[in-house]
This record gives sequence, structure tokens and C-alpha cells, in this order.
Amino acid sequence: MKYISIFLALTLLTGCASTGSVIQSENAFVSGNGVALYLEKKDRKMAPTISGPTLYSDEITLDSNRVTVINVWASWCAPCRAEAPVLQDFSIQYPEVQFAGILTRDNLSSARAFYENFKLTYPTFIDDSVLLGFSGSLIPNAIPTTLIIDKNGKVAVRISGEVTVAGLRKMLDRVLADA
Repeated sequence: MKYISIFLALTLLTGCASTGSVIQSENAFVSGNGVALYLEKKDRKMAPTISGPTLYSDEITLDSNRVTVINVWASWCAPCRAEAPVLQDFSIQYPEVQFAGILTRDNLSSARAFYENFKLTYPTFIDDSVLLGFSGSLIPNAIPTTLIIDKNGKVAVRISGEVTVAGLRKMLDRVLADA
């Protein structure tokens, strides 16, 4: 079952890519519809340690004892561009929550331009192999996907597709309240 989950995650995230190239077409990705899936505490699985190089630093590791919002994105993804200001605003409105991005299927120069254009202040990891660690839990299944990890290091929410202000606030407040 574990290998099937890994295979499905990789297929969804890379299925449209041609061998050896980075897809930069806005229509060449699996996009979700923004539906959020919330797991009760008893059903949550541990998130992997989120660690590695970022767009602007050699290596960092996220604190596993804080509520964390992880956003999987790419610069060529139209829904990712639409949600970037929302995520940045939330990262300021919720200083008790750590935010991070995971870049997937993109190149560093385009990603840095995206990051600077949207004035993002939270780190973005550039090695998307960390996504494999979500196997057995709520896996990122679209670009973009936003995951909310509770303060116990367990995956509590997956939003497949572009986040909305109301949807992200509802899910984030729910995870913060059940801490």
C-alpha cells in the first residue's frame, strides 16, 4: 500500500512532464478544485521532517512542534500565482504558525522571480523529494497543494488546488483550536 501511495503521488505530480524537461505550460499540471480534507486527531499520521536547501539558504529544518502550513507550488502554475498573496498575508496574520513552500517541477531562476515578485517572506524548499515522506498520510496530489501540520507534527489538512481566504482561515483556525 505504501508503494502504491508513493507511485500515485509521483504520477500526479510528474505525470504531465516530458522526460528531461521542466514543464512550464499553465495547462500541463494536475490541478485540484480547492477542496479541503480535514482529519480528526485520531486519523492523523506523522509528517516527514521538512529539511533541506531553500531558494535562498543552504539548509534549514522546520520546527516540528509548531503548526505549519506547507504549500507545494511552481512559478508556471496559474493557481499558484493567484494564491501566493493569500499565503503571504496569512504568514503575517498568523505569526504563531510557520509557513514554508516546496517548489516542484520548476527551475530556480523562475522560482526566484516568482518569490521576489510576490514578496514572499517564508522559506521555499527546492528539493521536492521531501514530498515522498508524506506517503501513508495526506499526500500532495495536485499543484498547488497546501498541507497543514498540527503542533504534534501530524498532517491535519490537505487543500488540493488554490486556497481561498475563507477556506484557509477555516482550516487553519480549526487546527489551531484543536491544539
